[in-house]
Amino acid sequence: MEKEKRNKPVFKSVIQMVIIHLTPLLLLWSGLGTKFDWGVLIFMYFARMFFVTGGYHRYFAHKTYNTSRFFQFLIAFCAQTTVQKGALWWASEHRVHHKHSDKPSDPHSNKIYGFFYSHIGWIIGPDFKKTHYEAIRDFAKFPELVWLNKNHLIPAIITAFGVFFLGGYVHGGEFGVDFFEKGLPTLVIGFFISTLILFHGTFSINSLSHMVGGKRYETGDESRNSFVLALVTMGEGWHNNHHYYQASARQGFFWWEIDITYYLLKTLSFLGLIWDLRPVPNYIKYSKNWDDAKRLQAEAKAAK
Repeated sequence: MEKEKRNKPVFKSVIQMVIIHLTPLLLLWSGLGTKFDWGVLIFMYFARMFFVTGGYHRYFAHKTYNTSRFFQFLIAFCAQTTVQKGALWWASEHRVHHKHSDKPSDPHSNKIYGFFYSHIGWIIGPDFKKTHYEAIRDFAKFPELVWLNKNHLIPAIITAFGVFFLGGYVHGGEFGVDFFEKGLPTLVIGFFISTLILFHGTFSINSLSHMVGGKRYETGDESRNSFVLALVTMGEGWHNNHHYYQASARQGFFWWEIDITYYLLKTLSFLGLIWDLRPVPNYIKYSKNWDDAKRLQAEAKAAK
């Protein structure tokens, strides 16, 4: 299959990515921190992974549930604390990915462009910097989301300061140099290093989920299901399921397929913060391809 021409990485983006990957070296200056700091890292990883999976992905990219205008802004804000650009950019690129999955126009096809490009190369290149507003018209009509998308670093900066002050307060720092020294390890470990790990957790779905795991459904691409990646990404590892049927809020189609993001979305629905979670129809779950699904759907209607 012929590749699209992709431009070489932008020097500025490469430097930014290198700096992000060097942040663990700050431990030499800040120290290894405390159990609290590493606890913040774990919390920040999984809390923000939820907003990547349940926000960027299952809401903005696929709209698998509904919510209020205020809460969708809050979801976008929390998702953007991950430093993975604006919600409209993220979702629009993902929609393009599904439209052209593992074809030349796929922004990050591992099959065509290789592991490194699908994992991180497409991000540091110049080809996918702009938001495709025409692909995300349903959300681009909200001016507050457009503003947040254009100012995508603001949530991350606010969060970084919040983590820093939390560390300084918890470690009993007195205002001044002492407070800075006490808050720095929490900032480095709880925000910077957790953000770096979160990058690769998210990126693994673009790369590894099209390489390793099983294929239950015939999707016409290399999407696969992986239990390990599902744990790391709170449910996104059931990638073959998702590529077969994108409309469901649940990606672990069967009870034994752990999908923590879905459990949390279900909890939010019980609280009335979101609603209309789209289920997985049985004719989808128990089919192998779309011809099979249509047959099962017709049989179910005839049996009624």
